[in-house]
Amino acid sequence: MRHFISITDLTREQAISVLATAEHMAGTQSRSIRKLPTLVGQTVVNLFFEDSTRTRISFEAAAKRLSADVINFAAKGSSVSKGESLKDTALTLQAMGADAVVVRSGSAGAAHLLAHAGWIDQPIINAGDGAHEHPTQAMLDVFTVRRHLRPGEDRAGLDGLHVVIVGDVLHSRVARSNVALLTLLGARVTLVAPPALVPVGAAAWPCEILYDLDEALAAGPDAVMMLRVQRERMTGGGFFPTVGEYARRYGLTADRAGRLPAHTLVLHPGPMNRGLEIAGDVADSERSVIVEQVASGVFVRMAVLYHLLATDAREDTR
Repeated sequence: MRHFISITDLTREQAISVLATAEHMAGTQSRSIRKLPTLVGQTVVNLFFEDSTRTRISFEAAAKRLSADVINFAAKGSSVSKGESLKDTALTLQAMGADAVVVRSGSAGAAHLLAHAGWIDQPIINAGDGAHEHPTQAMLDVFTVRRHLRPGEDRAGLDGLHVVIVGDVLHSRVARSNVALLTLLGARVTLVAPPALVPVGAAAWPCEILYDLDEALAAGPDAVMMLRVQRERMTGGGFFPTVGEYARRYGLTADRAGRLPAHTLVLHPGPMNRGLEIAGDVADSERSVIVEQVASGVFVRMAVLYHLLATDAREDTR
């Protein structure tokens, strides 16, 4: 791999290789000394044009546990806020000696542009671009599911599993990346959302689309992923009648969770709107792996950095 921009850039074998590396990284983090010398002397820059404490800290922890130096570059208060272009920012990072750039932007395609415009030679990792993709989030979600439902099978995919993804699909880069990765690894995916929150063109995605949550849950899925309702992106209204109506029709309540098979996992990319897309007691239940997803994020991002920056890993993927 040269960059990590989109799940659609990966083969099944590459995706499984990253997941297997993440499993190895997870094993190293149970030691008394968790830091590895893998990336000593290398510098990873977190270039965040959007606020995201959870994702930034996860990437920072991943890089530091591999012994890389980390520079956090936030758009607010920087030259970007004064009008500096993406190109000039990239040239600045190149001149400073960055070895990899993790970029998060509200503009779809920003990471792809950085990777392919010729402004910077270093690997680019997409930490979320607009409503397009969030590939490391999908990897950590799949990593979490696989640990529970395919334990001990390092090279396994998700063949035969059924995953239901519920909520604000329209504004969700998480949903797009998860549909791509889950289906790449052999899972069957069902999207559930109000009609107004289903993107134009979603009918062409490799998944089933339903508008009734109870119908989807009656199929007994192996995992249910609840998406955050992104009210900050909903300008103009009209996406659903009221918050209460949304929670009634599309929220994962205790009653709905109680009808799921005993093995069914509950996921959420965070941050959660408790009482809206998911009930608090469901989020805190034994079937919930939401907190575990956060830990998985560090392992997966360590694996991605390893595949992009460690010499032996780059040689293996040529």
